[in-house]
Amino acid sequence: MILEDMIVDKVKKMPPSGIRKYFDMVNEMEGVISLGVGEPDFVTPWNITEAGIYSLEKGHTHYSSNAGFIELRNEISNYLYRKFDISYNPDNEILVTVGGSEGIDLAIRALVEEGDEVIIPEPSFVAYKGCTAFAGGTPVIINLKEENNFKLTKEQLEEAITEKTKIVILPFPNNPTGAIMTRDELKEIVDVLKDKNVIILSDEIYAELSYDKPHVSIASFEEVKDKTIVINGFSKAYAMTGWRLGYACGDKAIIQAMKKIHQYGIMCSPTTAQYAAIEGLKNGDESVRKMSNEYNRRRRILVEGFREMGLSCFEPLGALYVFPCIKSTGMTSDEFCEKLLMEEKVLAVPGSAFGECGEGYIRACYASSTEDLIEGIRRIRKFIEKYKK
Repeated sequence: MILEDMIVDKVKKMPPSGIRKYFDMVNEMEGVISLGVGEPDFVTPWNITEAGIYSLEKGHTHYSSNAGFIELRNEISNYLYRKFDISYNPDNEILVTVGGSEGIDLAIRALVEEGDEVIIPEPSFVAYKGCTAFAGGTPVIINLKEENNFKLTKEQLEEAITEKTKIVILPFPNNPTGAIMTRDELKEIVDVLKDKNVIILSDEIYAELSYDKPHVSIASFEEVKDKTIVINGFSKAYAMTGWRLGYACGDKAIIQAMKKIHQYGIMCSPTTAQYAAIEGLKNGDESVRKMSNEYNRRRRILVEGFREMGLSCFEPLGALYVFPCIKSTGMTSDEFCEKLLMEEKVLAVPGSAFGECGEGYIRACYASSTEDLIEGIRRIRKFIEKYKK
């Protein structure tokens, strides 16, 4: 028996994440400045961590309901209303998941089958395309353009939609570009989708990290609220990546279908993390604000640093990343990042890891200390000078 022949084609044909190669290389090196890992460098605020510890001390180590503790779902409902003016019934319109990533996977698996198309604006989070392929769907890629500030336009969406379109993914604030969508811009997307039998999957994991103006959820538009699934979580805003906790919100019929898959595959999200998240939603606003303000300051360091060394750098208004253009070096994104890591010990991620249209760019994360950001910029400047044409 050749075991490889037993693996289904759609898994064999899916390439591994273009990000992991570099993290594996870093594990074998010392003295690396990492601008690659897309997670906060802050530790989880103590009051949140303490709530998790206290839950263990009290013996709260059993399953929750499949959808998550009702107290947590109540707090999620309250949070979304006061922050983004969207209302969800905690009884049947909110599902607590193992990170936002599980929510994305559940939504796509509950809705997509062979022959269905999923519209994915790129550059964007690597999981969208993989989850679509594993569900048997066909990814339809829209190439976001720097001249449009990496935003999804009405014209691009209209051109991409067909009778087979099942889901449109909205990845804003965006990883890796840092682009956001304003209310007026979202209204144009709403006008395209409001009368179509298409579901909107809105990944809002970076909602709290929007620096120019408050985040707007497309679910706040009544015309499309019922057909929108909002994905969010605690990893980025609350510095809780390792706790693995997220949530999905939407119409009760869709959430029930997602819960059924979650029920068979996961049972429930980690209960310790749920107790911690309750505390975060109740008393974490100030910590979130402080971390967001610090990211905003660091954002300026990287944007100005790249521009000063002569690289064109789009100004990100959300998330944790800058996305400078390295086409002037004559190197591919992968070549640039590999040489930068080996020669100057700075980790960045090739833009091509987030879609073919990301070629010619790199992603640098500013969730690192000020000292590391400044040193990283110094090393990249030295690298650029070496290869300047």
